[in-house]
Amino acid sequence: MISDAQIARGLAPYQVTPTRRLKEQIRDYISLLLLWNQKISLTTITEPDEVIRFHFGESFFAVRTVPLQIGRLADVGSGAGFPGIPIAMLAPDIEVTLIEANLKKATFLAEAIRKLDLANTRVLRVRMSEIKEGLFDFIAARAMGPHKGLAQWSSRHLAPAGRLILWMGEGDAAVISHESGWIWQGPIGIPGSRRRVLLIGSRTTN
Repeated sequence: MISDAQIARGLAPYQVTPTRRLKEQIRDYISLLLLWNQKISLTTITEPDEVIRFHFGESFFAVRTVPLQIGRLADVGSGAGFPGIPIAMLAPDIEVTLIEANLKKATFLAEAIRKLDLANTRVLRVRMSEIKEGLFDFIAARAMGPHKGLAQWSSRHLAPAGRLILWMGEGDAAVISHESGWIWQGPIGIPGSRRRVLLIGSRTTN
């Protein structure tokens, strides 16, 4: 059983003081993740302390840093639900769309949404390139590999004052910082990580 103190300790570096509901949701999510991870590959990180820190803490960090308060957010290539599910938990006024093409992963995400009672969250089982609907206020991605295609797609699907939020290594951040058509804030060091950073982009007006 994951204790309240364990959760609080893991989130402290990210300046998050978890409520009772947030702690319950984190426990429920980790239990569900470990159960499903026996059947499908969702994450290689399975130690609860590491899930709390690496997955939840790093996702919560963006809520405080960007900041994320209200609007529509697309989590591209959501996988096991990061960063979208933690963002939806911590910022209930954000409308979160989890974009995941893999059927099994999308099924897991739908079950996680149901289990955690996240009324502000939905799953779209499509590829990024298949999204035809309107603009998002925020587009977020972790572990997306090459980000050039994501930046190009985001330039068409991001609201004029929107933000593209990326979790990545310093080397990848240096590369994408040269992507034309964008103004970048960061890289911002993620607490507890030596090389991973948060990069926040906005479209240029010309």
